[in-house]
Amino acid sequence: MKSKPTVQKILIVRMSSMGDVIHQWPAVTDLARAYPEGVIDWVVEEGFAELPRLHPAIRRVIPVALRRWRKSLLATQTHREWQAFKTELLACRYDLVLDAQGLIKSAAIAKMACGPVAGFDRHSIREPLASLAYCRTYPVSKALHAIERNRQLSAAALGYRAEGEIDYGLRMSDQMADQVANRPALSWLPDSPYVVCLTATSRADKEWPEAHWIVLGQKLLARGIRPVFPWGSTAERERAERLSAALPAAIVAPRLSLTDAAILLAGSTMVVGVDTGLVHLAAAVAVPTIAIFCASDPALTGIRASSYAVNLGQRGAAPGVEAVWDAMLAGWPAGSNTP
Repeated sequence: MKSKPTVQKILIVRMSSMGDVIHQWPAVTDLARAYPEGVIDWVVEEGFAELPRLHPAIRRVIPVALRRWRKSLLATQTHREWQAFKTELLACRYDLVLDAQGLIKSAAIAKMACGPVAGFDRHSIREPLASLAYCRTYPVSKALHAIERNRQLSAAALGYRAEGEIDYGLRMSDQMADQVANRPALSWLPDSPYVVCLTATSRADKEWPEAHWIVLGQKLLARGIRPVFPWGSTAERERAERLSAALPAAIVAPRLSLTDAAILLAGSTMVVGVDTGLVHLAAAVAVPTIAIFCASDPALTGIRASSYAVNLGQRGAAPGVEAVWDAMLAGWPAGSNTP
């Protein structure tokens, strides 16, 4: 392998979605270890801007609002915000701009920045035309899990070897007491053990039946463990309220920021959730996590972590309650209130 180049400033372009942003963290950890004196900035959609800030190696987060701007392209406010984004993007010259998303829109943003642009080659990328924007391209197998693809791309572009277990770089559980004490928004958290149940997902066919959640919640409550149901939309809140009504002592969380959601997950005894961004966040904060797949394939985008992380089910074959419960029993943390 060639000797590593001298790199001081790196810009990552990975704008969305939540799971994809979280899947980039292990590559950032690798990169920070390879270049401990370097600085790393990140361009991300404004709705996910809290996530890169959770990683201690990120110096600066540059929010972009393409999703919102395209709804009002000719508006004066859109023009002003676009100009402000360009000013912030161009405020630093980078030794490398890495488009880790591999889309035409992310390549266009990467090309606007000051610095040579690298990314997947045309056989490895999601949208092959995007590779035309790069100065350097690298082959990375599409058969790899998304986390490994990100790690391999960063390593190839920056001249180091991606080795060892997955490390998301977060240490939130070590600071839970201080974080909760300093965030009034989490004053509702119970003093007793709780399990976060992530019932909400972007597609109806990815949902696990409410009857299954109720049976699982009954098993937890029978052992003194309170289910907590977060939500993000009105429909998700209504589902959480229905489940809570059937499970006395269960908790419907208030609306949470992504940072508060991460702290909630970090303090949980265990997390059980459908295929959604928050279940990947749970794995990233090193909480024992069980992901339920009903309509998607976990092989390429399932949860991965060096801590306990289990994917159950697959496209068209959701797991039953007993399979989920058995996985919970197998991963219950030693010394905790074991079911």
